[in-house]
Amino acid sequence: MIICVCKAVSDRQIRRAVREDGVVSLRELNRLYGLGSCCGKCVPHARQLLDETLATLPAAAPSAEVSPLAAGAG
Repeated sequence: MIICVCKAVSDRQIRRAVREDGVVSLRELNRLYGLGSCCGKCVPHARQLLDETLATLPAAAPSAEVSPLAAGAG
């Protein structure tokens, strides 16, 4: 489905950008595809799709590093 008619950006492109390119914001979608740069009517739907796609990604593993504050240093 086309999300941004002005720039011909589809839901598949947005999902792929999130999953494969690490896109996490509308600003990044704008830089990548120009999404939301013309009439702006796509922004609410694009934001919803972005949030839904981000929610399906596996959570990042916690860092193995321990901060100095957590280790009691300081």
